[in-house]
Amino acid sequence: MTNEGTLDRVLRVVVGVVVLSLTFVGPRSMWGLVGIVPLLTGLVGFCPLYRILGVSTCAVPAKK
Repeated sequence: MTNEGTLDRVLRVVVGVVVLSLTFVGPRSMWGLVGIVPLLTGLVGFCPLYRILGVSTCAVPAKK
């Protein structure tokens, strides 16, 4: 079950990696661990918040 489209997933992975890198490079803050959330949701393709809000960015196949 996915509720994220391709562009959404790619952006989440990129943002997640960038924010997570702040734990090791730059300010070296533990707040960089927040990047795990968008990284994991992007890799899995499912966002629990989207489900609660009833949002989906993935393409829905047309019904016949």
